[in-house]
Amino acid sequence: MLAPPPLDACVAAVSYDYPWADLIGHFKFHGQPGWARTLARLLRSAPWVEPALERADLVIPMPLSTSRLRERGFNQAVELARQLAPARKMDASLLLRIKDTTPQVNLNRSERMVNLNNAFAVEPLQAARLGGARVVLLDDVMTSGASLYAAARALRAAGAGHITGMVFARTDAPDL
Repeated sequence: MLAPPPLDACVAAVSYDYPWADLIGHFKFHGQPGWARTLARLLRSAPWVEPALERADLVIPMPLSTSRLRERGFNQAVELARQLAPARKMDASLLLRIKDTTPQVNLNRSERMVNLNNAFAVEPLQAARLGGARVVLLDDVMTSGASLYAAARALRAAGAGHITGMVFARTDAPDL
Protein backbone atom coordinates (compact mmCIF):
# COMPACT_ATOMS: atom_id res chain seq x y z
CA MET A 1 0.00 0.00 0.00
CA LEU A 2 1.31 3.43 -0.90
CA ALA A 3 1.75 6.03 1.82
CA PRO A 4 -0.42 9.13 1.50
CA PRO A 5 1.38 12.28 0.35
CA PRO A 6 2.90 14.19 3.27
CA LEU A 7 0.96 17.37 2.43
CA ASP A 8 -2.75 17.49 1.73
CA ALA A 9 -2.33 20.84 0.01
CA CYS A 10 0.27 23.51 -0.55
CA VAL A 11 -0.43 27.19 -1.10
CA ALA A 12 1.88 30.02 -2.12
CA ALA A 13 1.53 33.70 -2.92
CA VAL A 14 4.19 34.13 -5.62
CA SER A 15 6.59 32.24 -7.84
CA TYR A 16 10.14 32.02 -6.50
CA ASP A 17 11.84 34.15 -9.13
CA TYR A 18 12.75 37.81 -9.66
CA PRO A 19 12.16 40.02 -7.70
CA TRP A 20 10.91 37.73 -4.93
CA ALA A 21 13.99 35.49 -4.72
CA ASP A 22 16.21 38.52 -4.09
CA LEU A 23 13.82 39.96 -1.53
CA ILE A 24 13.60 36.66 0.35
CA GLY A 25 17.40 36.41 0.30
CA HIS A 26 17.65 39.80 1.99
CA PHE A 27 14.96 38.83 4.48
CA LYS A 28 16.69 35.57 5.47
CA PHE A 29 20.40 36.14 5.03
CA HIS A 30 20.88 39.84 5.72
CA GLY A 31 19.16 40.17 9.08
CA GLN A 32 15.94 41.77 7.85
CA PRO A 33 13.17 40.23 10.03
CA GLY A 34 11.10 43.38 9.55
CA TRP A 35 10.23 42.16 6.04
CA ALA A 36 7.96 39.54 7.66
CA ARG A 37 5.08 42.00 8.01
CA THR A 38 5.11 42.92 4.31
CA LEU A 39 5.60 39.33 3.15
CA ALA A 40 2.73 38.17 5.38
CA ARG A 41 0.49 40.90 3.97
CA LEU A 42 1.33 39.77 0.43
CA LEU A 43 0.79 36.13 1.38
CA ARG A 44 -2.63 36.97 2.82
CA SER A 45 -3.58 38.61 -0.48
CA ALA A 46 -3.57 35.21 -2.21
CA PRO A 47 -7.23 34.09 -2.14
CA TRP A 48 -6.50 30.57 -0.86
CA VAL A 49 -4.38 31.63 2.15
CA GLU A 50 -6.99 33.16 4.45
CA PRO A 51 -9.36 30.14 4.28
CA ALA A 52 -6.47 27.78 5.08
CA LEU A 53 -5.46 29.90 8.09
CA GLU A 54 -9.06 30.10 9.35
CA ARG A 55 -9.58 26.32 9.11
CA ALA A 56 -6.28 25.52 10.85
CA ASP A 57 -6.19 24.39 14.44
CA LEU A 58 -2.43 25.02 14.53
CA VAL A 59 0.02 27.11 12.53
CA ILE A 60 3.48 25.58 12.85
CA PRO A 61 6.53 27.39 11.46
CA MET A 62 9.37 25.32 10.04
CA PRO A 63 12.09 25.06 12.68
CA LEU A 64 15.73 25.91 11.98
CA SER A 65 18.70 24.00 13.31
CA THR A 66 20.41 25.59 16.29
CA SER A 67 23.45 26.53 14.22
CA ARG A 68 21.35 28.10 11.42
CA LEU A 69 19.32 30.04 13.99
CA ARG A 70 22.52 31.30 15.58
CA GLU A 71 23.85 32.34 12.13
CA ARG A 72 20.73 34.27 11.12
CA GLY A 73 19.65 35.55 14.49
CA PHE A 74 16.00 34.74 13.79
CA ASN A 75 13.79 32.12 12.18
CA GLN A 76 12.08 33.62 9.13
CA ALA A 77 9.17 31.13 9.34
CA VAL A 78 8.50 32.10 12.97
CA GLU A 79 8.51 35.78 12.01
CA LEU A 80 5.99 35.11 9.24
CA ALA A 81 3.82 32.98 11.54
CA ARG A 82 3.69 35.77 14.13
CA GLN A 83 2.25 38.04 11.45
CA LEU A 84 -0.23 35.49 10.07
CA ALA A 85 -1.68 33.62 13.02
CA PRO A 86 -3.14 34.55 16.37
CA ALA A 87 -0.93 33.54 19.29
CA ARG A 88 -3.40 30.82 20.34
CA LYS A 89 -2.90 29.01 17.00
CA MET A 90 0.82 29.54 16.40
CA ASP A 91 3.20 27.10 18.02
CA ALA A 92 6.94 27.28 17.31
CA SER A 93 7.81 24.64 19.92
CA LEU A 94 5.76 21.69 18.66
CA LEU A 95 7.95 20.73 15.70
CA LEU A 96 11.66 20.27 16.40
CA ARG A 97 14.66 20.27 14.09
CA ILE A 98 16.66 17.39 15.58
CA LYS A 99 19.30 17.01 12.89
CA ASP A 100 21.65 19.70 11.61
CA THR A 101 21.84 19.06 7.88
CA THR A 102 23.90 20.29 4.96
CA PRO A 103 22.40 23.49 3.47
CA GLN A 104 19.95 22.49 0.74
CA VAL A 105 20.94 25.17 -1.76
CA ASN A 106 23.71 23.15 -3.45
CA LEU A 107 21.88 19.81 -3.50
CA ASN A 108 19.65 18.34 -6.20
CA ARG A 109 16.15 17.10 -5.38
CA SER A 110 17.06 13.50 -4.51
CA GLU A 111 20.01 14.64 -2.38
CA ARG A 112 17.70 17.06 -0.57
CA MET A 113 15.24 14.28 0.26
CA VAL A 114 17.99 12.09 1.71
CA ASN A 115 19.61 15.04 3.50
CA LEU A 116 16.43 15.75 5.47
CA ASN A 117 15.52 12.18 6.31
CA ASN A 118 14.65 12.09 10.04
CA ALA A 119 15.61 15.75 10.51
CA PHE A 120 12.33 16.63 12.28
CA ALA A 121 10.41 15.33 15.27
CA VAL A 122 7.39 16.35 17.27
CA GLU A 123 7.97 17.50 20.86
CA PRO A 124 6.91 14.32 22.73
CA LEU A 125 5.17 16.13 25.58
CA GLN A 126 2.97 18.02 23.10
CA ALA A 127 2.31 15.30 20.52
CA ALA A 128 -1.25 14.71 21.75
CA ARG A 129 -2.20 18.19 20.49
CA LEU A 130 -1.79 16.90 16.93
CA GLY A 131 -4.41 14.14 17.19
CA GLY A 132 -6.66 14.81 14.17
CA ALA A 133 -5.61 18.48 14.03
CA ARG A 134 -5.73 20.63 10.91
CA VAL A 135 -2.22 22.06 10.58
CA VAL A 136 -0.71 24.80 8.47
CA LEU A 137 3.00 24.12 8.12
CA LEU A 138 4.57 27.48 7.30
CA ASP A 139 7.83 28.34 5.56
CA ASP A 140 9.12 31.17 3.42
CA VAL A 141 10.02 29.17 0.29
CA MET A 142 9.32 25.80 -1.27
CA THR A 143 11.81 24.63 -3.87
CA SER A 144 12.07 20.84 -4.04
CA GLY A 145 9.57 20.32 -1.22
CA ALA A 146 12.07 18.22 0.73
CA SER A 147 11.93 20.30 3.93
CA LEU A 148 8.16 20.61 3.99
CA TYR A 149 7.67 16.92 3.17
CA ALA A 150 10.08 15.76 5.87
CA ALA A 151 8.45 17.99 8.48
CA ALA A 152 4.96 16.96 7.36
CA ARG A 153 5.87 13.28 7.70
CA ALA A 154 6.84 13.89 11.35
CA LEU A 155 3.56 15.74 11.99
CA ARG A 156 1.54 13.04 10.23
CA ALA A 157 3.26 10.28 12.24
CA ALA A 158 2.27 12.14 15.42
CA GLY A 159 -1.39 12.18 14.36
CA ALA A 160 -2.01 15.39 12.38
CA GLY A 161 -5.24 14.92 10.44
CA HIS A 162 -4.74 17.43 7.63
CA ILE A 163 -1.58 19.33 6.68
CA THR A 164 -1.47 22.34 4.41
CA GLY A 165 1.95 23.60 3.43
CA MET A 166 1.99 27.38 3.21
CA VAL A 167 4.86 29.34 1.72
CA PHE A 168 5.39 32.86 0.51
CA ALA A 169 7.11 31.69 -2.68
CA ARG A 170 7.24 28.41 -4.55
CA THR A 171 9.55 27.45 -7.36
CA ASP A 172 8.15 26.28 -10.68
CA ALA A 173 11.21 24.09 -11.30
CA PRO A 174 10.36 20.48 -10.35
CA ASP A 175 13.89 19.07 -10.59
CA LEU A 176 16.23 21.19 -8.50
